[in-house]
Amino acid sequence: MNILFCSAGRRVELLKDFRKSLNADDRIVAADLSNIAPALYVADAHYLVPRIDSPDYIEKIVDICAKEHIDVITTLIDPEIEILAKNRSVFDKMGITVLAPYERTAALCFDKYEMYKELVRLGIPTVDTWDGYEDAMVAINDGKIEFPVFVKPRTGSGSVGARKVDNAQTLAELCSKDKSLIVQKLMDGVDMDADVYIDTISHKAVSAFSKRKLETKIGGASKTISFKDEKLFDFIRKIVDAFEFNGPVDMDFFYNDGTYYLSEVNPRFGGAYLHAYGAGVDFVKLIKNNVNGIENKPQFGNYEEGIVMMMYDSVIITKVDNITA
Repeated sequence: MNILFCSAGRRVELLKDFRKSLNADDRIVAADLSNIAPALYVADAHYLVPRIDSPDYIEKIVDICAKEHIDVITTLIDPEIEILAKNRSVFDKMGITVLAPYERTAALCFDKYEMYKELVRLGIPTVDTWDGYEDAMVAINDGKIEFPVFVKPRTGSGSVGARKVDNAQTLAELCSKDKSLIVQKLMDGVDMDADVYIDTISHKAVSAFSKRKLETKIGGASKTISFKDEKLFDFIRKIVDAFEFNGPVDMDFFYNDGTYYLSEVNPRFGGAYLHAYGAGVDFVKLIKNNVNGIENKPQFGNYEEGIVMMMYDSVIITKVDNITA
């Protein structure tokens, strides 16, 4: 199996985990805009590509796929997910499995307010959300929400721009500077997430690894501890059945007063998938099965509880001559 990671960036450890599970004749190919993206230099082959919004971006990716005989393609950044989804037919014609949701689901995942409205319509418990300052102040004046509140960019990722806000003045200042901010009820329950794999043949959730967040930094959870709960697994299945996911998905939840609330869905490998892999939940094998036409059987909860992940910084050292011009 040959896999192409688009926008590989800093995801060195993810590519290393893939290498552990792949055969010697399987290949990892990485692409990125920057020639100093560390993950490029742990791949078997790497390429510099234009910006994802460049008119010739997909053409370049298709050329790489043809040259490297790619079997499966994915991206590691949120803004590119919808691009892959929109071009699924191009890759389908090449016999390439696209690990990204279908187009409408991809669009919903990238727009947090539209996703909120869809979850409400579907009756899926989620975090109460308002579209900007004016809507939030109406809700506050009506007693539906109170300070402190939580704000985040409508189309952001990696917790960038997300913060607690204690009063109306600060909220007004932030929303005037960034019109993309949405306002949410500040949840005081347990913060957790799950790495989920949706089979690309059955389109059912077949594996999930759930973990409580012990520490969160910009970019996501940095310290987590594994747990199991059939109630959460059932909730995950319900969510997956309501959308059109395809491959790995990172879901964020809050647990409060006996109820799970879906906070966000990122349809890609989450930054803390490393925890799942380290605990024995190997999505690489599930991907290989799908690429080979094998439908995966459900395998929820095939890991130990109480396994802790502690993320830390590391480095790539290489000669300047090895850096792609």
